Amino acid sequence: MSGLTHFDQNGNAHMVDVGAKLDTERTAVAKGRILLGQEAFAVLKAGTSKKGDVLGVARIAAIQGAKRTSDLIPLCHPLPLTRLAVEFELVETEHAVDCECTAQTLGKTGVEMEALTGVQIGLLTVYDMLKAIDKGMVITDVKLLKKTGGKSDFTIK
Repeated sequence: MSGLTHFDQNGNAHMVDVGAKLDTERTAVAKGRILLGQEAFAVLKAGTSKKGDVLGVARIAAIQGAKRTSDLIPLCHPLPLTRLAVEFELVETEHAVDCECTAQTLGKTGVEMEALTGVQIGLLTVYDMLKAIDKGMVITDVKLLKKTGGKSDFTIK
C-alpha cells in the first residue's frame, strides 16, 4: 500500500494525520464541461429558463458544494476556505458550458478536492435546471488544472 496515504500499514482506510505540517497558502483550479443539446443551449444563452438564472444558481451551488466537500468525501479534512471563485463560459460552437472553480486556503492540506467538487456540483446544477428540456446532457472533462502550496506544485499545460 506504499504511496497511498489514505491507507495504514495494514491496508485500512484512515484520515491522514496532517498535524505536523506547516500552514501554507494553497490553491487549486479545476475545470469541467457540460455538453447540451441545441435547444437547451439556446434557452441557457437567452436566459429564458423557467427555473430562473441557471448559471447564477449553478455558481452558488458550486460554492456551497466546495464548502461541503468533507461532508461528501469521507476522508477529506474540513478546511477553512479563504476563497472560492466559480466562472462559467459558454462555448457556442460545441453547445457546451465550461465551469472553472478556484479554491484557496491557508492550511495544512490542499484544496484539490474542493475545486473538483465545486466544478461537479456547478455542472450538476446546470443539468438539474435544464433537464426538462434535455435529459441527454453529458458532463465531461472534469480535471485538476493547477495546484500550488504544500510539497509540490502541479499545472496542466
